[in-house]
Amino acid sequence: MLYKPFKDLKLSTLGMGNMRLPVGEDGKIDREKAQAIIDRAYENGVNYFDTAYRYHGGESEDFIGKVLKKYPRDTWYLASKMPGHMMNYKDGKLGFQGYLAGEEVKSIASIFEEQLEKCGVDYFDFCLLHNVCESSFDFYTNEELGVVRYLLEQKKAGNIRHLGFSTHGRAEAIREFLDHYPDTFEFVQIQLHYLDWILQDAKGKYQMLEERGIPVIVMEPVRGGSLANLRLDYQELLKSARPEASMAS
Repeated sequence: MLYKPFKDLKLSTLGMGNMRLPVGEDGKIDREKAQAIIDRAYENGVNYFDTAYRYHGGESEDFIGKVLKKYPRDTWYLASKMPGHMMNYKDGKLGFQGYLAGEEVKSIASIFEEQLEKCGVDYFDFCLLHNVCESSFDFYTNEELGVVRYLLEQKKAGNIRHLGFSTHGRAEAIREFLDHYPDTFEFVQIQLHYLDWILQDAKGKYQMLEERGIPVIVMEPVRGGSLANLRLDYQELLKSARPEASMAS
């Protein structure tokens, strides 16, 4: 495994995302198969594991916490995400939206505490605002609600080691958010691979973040697996350029 420096850490170049774990006929995580995947990743040097509040209907955090618990805590780094992109705040009332509409939520603090409990950890190595974009911008910047303020307090208290955000937004929205909270976020997670380098302007986002000296964590490096399962004629095209490489690489 190759490793890259982040602050005083050495992070595996490949991380393990936990949004698309194998599932059984009931739609729940197939824990035996999923554990085998995570064990294999860990045993081969992966030390960065990523989850989120509603991955696998909320099951992912609980699962990854239980699997990683058998390994020494100082040998792996856990990232999870505050689900502001799935929430709204109106007339002083906090709530979920979309398919979670109607589910009760007491506070940002109650969600964060639930996440720590589900993952079975005392702190998150990496905590992210989930998908800062045009539709979630106002939620994350609402000073009355104070999502960023609360997470900074948790960082100061030692419950978060490193604070960042993920985004599927345009470069302009990312720039505006970083300007709104200068010198606040230590890293940004963006979707980056050869297709979205142009299609979703990953190039523009990456260059803007690089200019600001903000490290990038890549999500969707093979677009949810689709770039590792190309049509045969596309595979042949890529193989002609790099015959030694796998589709994923």
